[in-house]
Amino acid sequence: MKFNIAKKGGLAAQLVFEDKLEGSYLNHLKEKELFSGKAEEVYYTLDSNLKAQLFIGLGKEEKIDLEVLRKTFFKAASELLKNKVEEVELNIPKLNNLCNYKTAEAIAEGMLHATYKYDKFKSDRKEQTEITVNYNPEKGKEDRAEKGINEAVKLMEAVFLTRDLVNQPANVIYPETLAKIAKEKLEAKGVKVTVHGKKEIEALKMEAFLNVARASTKEPKLIVMEYYNNPGSNEKIALVGKGLTYDSGGYAIKPATSMVDMFTDMGGSGTVIGAMHALADLKAKVNVVAVVASCENMISGDGYRNGDIIGSMSGKTIEIINTDAEGRLTLADAVYYATNNLGATKLIDLATLTGACVSALGEQVSGAVTNNDEFFSELVKANERAGELVWRMPTIEYYKKMNESKVADLKNSGGKLGGMMTAGLFVGSFLAKEDIPWIHIDIAGTAYITEKFGYLKENATGTLVKSLYYMLSKEA
Repeated sequence: MKFNIAKKGGLAAQLVFEDKLEGSYLNHLKEKELFSGKAEEVYYTLDSNLKAQLFIGLGKEEKIDLEVLRKTFFKAASELLKNKVEEVELNIPKLNNLCNYKTAEAIAEGMLHATYKYDKFKSDRKEQTEITVNYNPEKGKEDRAEKGINEAVKLMEAVFLTRDLVNQPANVIYPETLAKIAKEKLEAKGVKVTVHGKKEIEALKMEAFLNVARASTKEPKLIVMEYYNNPGSNEKIALVGKGLTYDSGGYAIKPATSMVDMFTDMGGSGTVIGAMHALADLKAKVNVVAVVASCENMISGDGYRNGDIIGSMSGKTIEIINTDAEGRLTLADAVYYATNNLGATKLIDLATLTGACVSALGEQVSGAVTNNDEFFSELVKANERAGELVWRMPTIEYYKKMNESKVADLKNSGGKLGGMMTAGLFVGSFLAKEDIPWIHIDIAGTAYITEKFGYLKENATGTLVKSLYYMLSKEA
């Protein structure tokens, strides 16, 4: 999809407000229940001269927001693709209280979402129509609109990178290839990427990470990404992503049907890589480090077992209650490394961590726990800008006690109750200093969805790449 600013030509789309339906033809369409101008309503037809017409409903003018624009123009672009329209003209007036920059960004983002396809492994792939969008904003606001569209294009490139990583199966994306792609994609944008192999991980004494990895024939990789673009600031924010490229459950083996999509268990790492791509590509003024401890959780004669007591990089010992609660073990060492070795002053970890989160919040809302209200408020603001949903869960002291072990410092499962919170608090207990502002985000439901939701098609979503960009770049 290509965007031009302040250019005419192509199918001229008609934008229609539900409360300003004018003209006999539009009223005729409403009477026939074909089109009424409601938000997200799109109608494509041919007139008596076989000339194409496209009507885009915006709903009631006072209710328009960025998310309505994303959803509406996703549907408009989907209709254009279906009908193989190659060029469209959009004449966008000033909408409600939205600035031209954010309006253009949301419209472009929605349209770009419609272009995403995951058909890499199909032998009969069909070429998709390349649409040229001639975008005409309010007069005098061309520069603002162009900035918004350019930002949307780069953000969506990062989101699509995340979606591609999460969608690909474990025989294609495993620790070595994940590290290779991260290095190729991010170094091209100015991010320093260092990949540590097994010997270096052993030298770091990342025992928790290594225990999860040891049953696999695929060598674990510690992927460290560094982006420094604010030399005047002492703040260094860390992003830590769960990097399980396949999770069989280990000796606490999953049922066969539950293993089918476990190649998506590296969703946190995909999100982190995508966020770093966006931050660097858009030259955000921020210092960010990212850490991914990537491995597979498999079964072999050397695999770790329920009942084992293992160490960790922090020195804390862990009783293994369940080998399928492995993600928090890899995160434990990654979080400690980010805050101790890299000196992160704040940290956000993202992980497809618990089924408990999916049970509570479904596939539409990510769950979060945090130790800092102010830091979390920055995420909330970014979520609102991005149209992404995160719900904060409670962190009462009792949940922390549920992670205590009788024979070790901690156990890797707090039991059946409060599973999302106990898992998150387990991860947080490996901060090098407990007062480091920290947010844990469980994306078990949202990173990979089974039914389409708004402009998100089923499978990988790229969730939270946008929010992380807006939050860390202070663009929210």
